[in-house]
Amino acid sequence: MQRIAAEQWTSMLDVAAGTGDIALRVVQALGDMKGRDCVVSDLCPAMLEVAERRAGPLSNQMQFKVYDVHRLNEVADESVDLYSMSLGMKICDRMRALEQAWRVLKPGGTFICLEASEIPIGFIHRLYLAYMGLCMPVVGYVATGGDASAYHYLLSGVRGFPGAEAFADDIRARGFTDASFERLTFGIVAIHIARKPA
Repeated sequence: MQRIAAEQWTSMLDVAAGTGDIALRVVQALGDMKGRDCVVSDLCPAMLEVAERRAGPLSNQMQFKVYDVHRLNEVADESVDLYSMSLGMKICDRMRALEQAWRVLKPGGTFICLEASEIPIGFIHRLYLAYMGLCMPVVGYVATGGDASAYHYLLSGVRGFPGAEAFADDIRARGFTDASFERLTFGIVAIHIARKPA
């Protein structure tokens, strides 16, 4: 959130935003949104309704749109200064998502993605995956009243997502420059930042 707030942008698109936590924190941190547009988007209308309710009086400083990260047809080419996604890349086709990010970003625009990563110490990463494999189905069963299928899907995304270095390579392969990442929370997640060449 601090990284997004610190960037120079007038138009921000937050995709796969869920209940809007990241965008809401950005708007709260900036305070005055005069001259800035913040679009909060997700494929699920119910999630966006929750996001708008959570925003409360700040909702008039944000726009809430149902968009699919794979087909951002409603967003014009080269129209966005900053594209952000948090913990959604692992459950979508990342190459298609990167293609759309590239298309909608203005030259010189910023790509920021917070995503699950591979803990650099192998045995700790294996322990983490084992822990997730045991806990997530139970949490999913309790949270959904017996249907844990979505949580199994999330777990497969965590297991199948590349490490931070490999994802940074994917970002560079799409054409982005200055691609870097910072591991957070012992490497469980990493924040990736890159630029579309000016």
